[in-house]
Amino acid sequence: MKIYNTMTGKKEELKPITEGTVKIYCCGPTVYNLIHIGNARALCVFDALRRYLEYRGYKVFYVQNFTDVDDKIIRKANETGKTSLEVSENAIKEYFIDAEGLNVRKADVHPKVTENMGIIIDIVKTLVEKGYAYEADGDVYFETAKFPEYGKLSHQPLDDLKAGARIEVGEKKRDPMDFAVWKAAKPGEPYWDSPFGKGRPGWHIECSAMSRHYIGDTIDIHGGGADLIFPHHENEIAQSECATGCRLANIWMHNGMLNVDNKKMSKSAGNFFLVRDMAKEFGYEPIRFMLLSVHYRSQLNYTSEVIESCKAALTRLYNCRELMERTMSSAKDGEASEQTRLDAQTAREAFITALDDDFNTADAISAIFEFVRKINTALSGENITKADVKIYLDEFNSLTNVLGLLYNKNDDIPNDVKELVEQRAEARKAKNFALADELRNKINAMGYIVEETKQGTIVKKA
Repeated sequence: MKIYNTMTGKKEELKPITEGTVKIYCCGPTVYNLIHIGNARALCVFDALRRYLEYRGYKVFYVQNFTDVDDKIIRKANETGKTSLEVSENAIKEYFIDAEGLNVRKADVHPKVTENMGIIIDIVKTLVEKGYAYEADGDVYFETAKFPEYGKLSHQPLDDLKAGARIEVGEKKRDPMDFAVWKAAKPGEPYWDSPFGKGRPGWHIECSAMSRHYIGDTIDIHGGGADLIFPHHENEIAQSECATGCRLANIWMHNGMLNVDNKKMSKSAGNFFLVRDMAKEFGYEPIRFMLLSVHYRSQLNYTSEVIESCKAALTRLYNCRELMERTMSSAKDGEASEQTRLDAQTAREAFITALDDDFNTADAISAIFEFVRKINTALSGENITKADVKIYLDEFNSLTNVLGLLYNKNDDIPNDVKELVEQRAEARKAKNFALADELRNKINAMGYIVEETKQGTIVKKA
């Protein structure tokens, strides 16, 4: 498998440090509010990557942190009269509701800043002792000039980065490019005791400390949104590599950003969408499908038309699966054909080829739909056997499961609708087609569709 490495600007073969095991660290959300659709893209992309690596036989150790100490959390706490811990814990609880709705599995470890303060303080001490960081009235700053490779991830020279940097009021850093690894406590803020005085970590240092603690000095894949390349991931590299003397990550994998109606999503633009609100209108699964329907590095443009087309695509997949399940009972006994085996093998190979080439989920989904076309054609034939259907169904389920799709059970048909369907079947049997049509109209008025197929009667939501 090859993955585009942001650091080198080219696709590189995945070569895990520990044979057979891939260790991934993905930057998680700052937990002060419900997650938005931009957060959800990284969640779904790296969840699907984890599933694919497991499908290919790797063990995956996946770490995703929660930033539960931050200016935004403190501000929300002050606005609501709650503690920062109450704000963050509630946001984490709500996060898992949305993550489950999106079929995102829990990480092996979800470390929180507040629960790892000791290791964070330790890495700050190491940076100070090695001369890469300095104290200034209770604050501790990383001195970027001490790390000549600063800017290597974002591919920007230090002089260019300095041009846009500034020193905020109250900061006592030596250079505009220096950044805080420890912040002195301010009135009304949560704080922890440290050798530098009471305070709390800077944003970037938490990931350096927690990735090293839970994974090691070097990560196989470090992931996150492209918005984190600078300054967050750039600063992580500087801190970690100065503290350990080792490369922080072998592959840096970043998903592209999300636009809404061709405009950058932002609260100020009024086009800011929470996953919870979108799910109420469209359901969670179409959101996941949409986020995986384009290459992860491509910019994704969200519109209501796009997600409606995703709903229609999912319906086609569900219909194919239902058709196979119905056909299984009516198909004849016998061996599977060579064509069936070839169809399944071709679909699997196209799917793997797409994902092995920089995790191209768009082409992988196209491979699934080409397989659906072949399945529908095969099931309309006269010679289909139960063995054929089983091969098709097993392969279909395997491929859709890798992308975490088709995880919602079909809606149960209400009993009153079922009764009307049975009455209609009796009317058709008695050749009373006028009554059958009347009953069909009643079923339609209740929001359901009834269809007659070779495999029997289908009832589904309109």
